[in-house]
Amino acid sequence: MSDPRRAEFGNFLRSRRERLTPKAVGLPNGRRRRTAGLRREEVAELAGIGVDWYIRLEQGRTVNPSATTIDALARALRLNRTEHAHLRALARDVDRAPFVREIVPAHLRRLVESLNQPAYITGRRWDVLAWNASAEEIFGFGRLREDERNTLILVLTSPHARALFGKTWKDEARRMVMQFRAAHDLWAGDPAFIDLLARLRSGCREFATWWKAHDIRGASDGRKLLQHPKQGALHLQYASFQANDEPALKLTIYTAASPV
Repeated sequence: MSDPRRAEFGNFLRSRRERLTPKAVGLPNGRRRRTAGLRREEVAELAGIGVDWYIRLEQGRTVNPSATTIDALARALRLNRTEHAHLRALARDVDRAPFVREIVPAHLRRLVESLNQPAYITGRRWDVLAWNASAEEIFGFGRLREDERNTLILVLTSPHARALFGKTWKDEARRMVMQFRAAHDLWAGDPAFIDLLARLRSGCREFATWWKAHDIRGASDGRKLLQHPKQGALHLQYASFQANDEPALKLTIYTAASPV
């Protein structure tokens, strides 16, 4: 059976190859192209590797590219720093136990609940595991079933979330998909992640297009404009922090921000 992580490695290579043009990498356009992007042999030449070897990589076969090959592919495909790091991560051989929903230690839960600013903790699958009263006032996590307490399910499939984000919903949802893609690929094939993808596909008509693009984005701070039914327009700045002693957990805190 093929390794789902290797398949995602190949899919990612293909998606980056198909978005490039000969002009972007200094190659002549040549004869008419039946499909968009570079040809496999062109990428292999740019990376200085054999065509057959590159084809095996793109097909997701069980091969182990060296760090030098990964770096050469990153240069050939014009990957940015985040994409390069993602390709490296996918190339590593990692034996993972099946995903298990995380449990927030009592001291971290107390920390979140003590904050005046909206704050919550999420896990590797973006499940919402703990939150405080201020976050509850905005997002209503406590009114959801446990299997619905996931930031992706909430934002992408909930009519309430679409109304909450208003005109900014599409940009916010797509940003989240790009950030989650990096985490998902490392867990490809795990039943919990397969289930999550199925729910996102069925609940969000835009999701399939965004997912197919295989775009990757790193975690970052930012701003959100929410249209709350009771509090009105909320201009918020947010930042995320990884717990040192529990690296699977991420704390997100919101603070009020002045309108742009």
